Amino acid sequence: MKTNPIVLSMALAVIAPAAVLAQTTQAASSTMANNLPAQDKEFGQVASMSSSTEIDASKLATKQSQDKDVKSFAHHMLVDHSKLTMQLKMAAPHGATVSKDNSDTTVLDSLKGLRGKEFDSAYIKTVGVEGHQKAVEAFQKEAKGGQVADLKEAAQKALPTTQEHLRMAQDLASKKGVP
Repeated sequence: MKTNPIVLSMALAVIAPAAVLAQTTQAASSTMANNLPAQDKEFGQVASMSSSTEIDASKLATKQSQDKDVKSFAHHMLVDHSKLTMQLKMAAPHGATVSKDNSDTTVLDSLKGLRGKEFDSAYIKTVGVEGHQKAVEAFQKEAKGGQVADLKEAAQKALPTTQEHLRMAQDLASKKGVP
């Protein structure tokens, strides 16, 4: 099977905030042009924005956080989301293309001006916990009802990792006193 760029973007389906569905991006436009069933298109859109946002926010965390636990979590997310991206890329239907640079700019902009504990709290809450909650929902929905077999299988395989990321984010939030 030929690889396609849809998953490079989808890989971080693990962290999209609620606004992800409301945003119109180049990825959404590109995905809409594909002949995918609606649920699979939605999964591709959410997954691609989520993945891209997770990677970009985690890069920020490695620079703007002073906390070793937050930096460690961010590094773990970068590594796992890169792997996940490749797995999803392999599952993408031939001809499906989605931009890999379609991060949720609202989330990233809200983090850029923050430093130290203020950054850590916002990153943990918005990207770590809330983003992974949305990603788990998207992966569960695709795993149960996706119509493109390869995407559905990829979602099923990636769901445990996505759930583990959520658990890790919740544990970090608890440890750091983030509500």
